[in-house]
Amino acid sequence: MSEYPEGGKGSGAVRQAPPSQLESVTCHEDLVKLLAEQFARADTSLRELQLRADKAGGTRLPRATCADMLAGRRFPKKALMVAFLRACQVPEGQLPAWERAWERLRVSRMPAGREEDRRIEPPGGAAPAAQTAGPGRSGPTGVLRRGPRRAVVSAVLTVLAAALTVSVIIDQLAAPQRDAPDRSGSSVDPGHVVSDDGRAFGPRGSSRFTVSVDPANTGVRLIRRLDVGVAWQHATITVNGEPAGAWRGLPGDSTYKWRDQVVELPRALTAGRRSLTIVNRFVSSSLGFNEFRYVVEQRVNGAWSTADTVDVGPHHAASEAAHDYRIAGEGWTGPQTFTYPPREEDWRVE
Repeated sequence: MSEYPEGGKGSGAVRQAPPSQLESVTCHEDLVKLLAEQFARADTSLRELQLRADKAGGTRLPRATCADMLAGRRFPKKALMVAFLRACQVPEGQLPAWERAWERLRVSRMPAGREEDRRIEPPGGAAPAAQTAGPGRSGPTGVLRRGPRRAVVSAVLTVLAAALTVSVIIDQLAAPQRDAPDRSGSSVDPGHVVSDDGRAFGPRGSSRFTVSVDPANTGVRLIRRLDVGVAWQHATITVNGEPAGAWRGLPGDSTYKWRDQVVELPRALTAGRRSLTIVNRFVSSSLGFNEFRYVVEQRVNGAWSTADTVDVGPHHAASEAAHDYRIAGEGWTGPQTFTYPPREEDWRVE
């Protein structure tokens, strides 16, 4: 899990993603993951990256645009990506590999061309074999040898013109959305970017884990990090086999997807106990019930403190094993990079 709060400080040159990783990029999600890793290694803030780019001149790095790029909400322009990597202090000699990865994705995202264009061999490849006169064919052999070359040049020029047109159209459409104000008239704040991995289960599914608490506690809170891009996640909670409450369904949020949902457990089920076995059982959801991290807070001598933390996900096998974490009916597992709301007081919900 990597957190990148606003106001962080840079730490000099950062380690570059291995060339093999860049060469294996085949989709937008792959590129987003590698960009998020560079941001994590830079150990800085979006505000600082924006200031570095402004100082260097050239392409600007608005914080809201960078947040969209890191959250995978928008495919970046190449110039913006390169400016972002420079601000993260990626060495100049390593930028061409990033550009090649971007170009592969850019081409794959373009609309398919005409059938006859797709049949033409690109420049540098083997030219189509010249056809000789025969049944149903006629014409001098020399003309047939020159024809494919002219067709290749014409096709390349057509594709380049189409790419330029598409790029201009995309930029025109993206510009007003990128800088669109919210209802209060201000630009969308990038919030607090966090990368974490987790799991999710669906109907008839459940998760189970055991946490430690102080037997002198006079109250225990269970706090779950979730992706509220999936709306109305509802599940029941039991503690040591006894009903203890429920995770109520929350409305979806496609902009700021991280939330920390809080449920206070009944004191009668936690007082005097050193461990609590928590079971969450699916009730309903728009897609599934996801979980990335559980924090257990306890009140002892009138003060709240963290009693235990369970990191869920394939990258946190040690934490899962230490807490005897189990899941039934798993429907998804993997990493995500999302943002919390701009104001910290909005991160927690009940």
